[in-house]
Amino acid sequence: MTTNIYIDGFNLYYGLLKKNPDLKWLDPVSLCAKLVPAGQHINRVRYFTARIKPRPEDPGGPQRQDAYLRALGTLPEVSVHYGRFLQSTTRMRLAQPPPGGPNTVEVVKTEEKGTDVHIAAHLLRDAFRGDCDLAVLVSNDSDLCEPLRMVKEEFGVAIGILNPFDRPSRWLRQVQPSFMKPIRVGAARASQLPDPVPLGNGKEVRRPKEWV
Repeated sequence: MTTNIYIDGFNLYYGLLKKNPDLKWLDPVSLCAKLVPAGQHINRVRYFTARIKPRPEDPGGPQRQDAYLRALGTLPEVSVHYGRFLQSTTRMRLAQPPPGGPNTVEVVKTEEKGTDVHIAAHLLRDAFRGDCDLAVLVSNDSDLCEPLRMVKEEFGVAIGILNPFDRPSRWLRQVQPSFMKPIRVGAARASQLPDPVPLGNGKEVRRPKEWV
């Protein structure tokens, strides 16, 4: 069977990679090959993300992300699809304001926009074109239940879910995927890119030192 993988990069990051920095140099093709059922041929891996912006506490974040995205660009199965990363300052209400203190506080708010829509659009387009027999989502985002259901029921494409979070969404379970597996630390650790990754023409990109 021909398999397409759809990775929500931010969901994967917050579910698994943020708390395990040594896993961030991840080879998604290798990881998914370990977790999908035997006999599957991975046709393509669509990786959905957004370019982040520097923060005062982490000015080097965009450079580390860029290094990883350049490394991903060397994998022939992988295509990267970009949403938007928004950062703004806003005032929000405190859950437990101190006695006699302010009820609100000014915070830096970051939002990623576009990933859900882009994943849904590519899932449906690929299914319509007959691009795969199995569509595998790497996410725990229940907003994707409806496009998954449509891919399965309207186009007859089998669906699977690889979950980066400890607790899978009960809504995603209700779509009744062919399989729903957690992404274990051991599998991710055994699926790291080489260091360095050759880029061609004598150039290379190295794993950021913060991820070792």
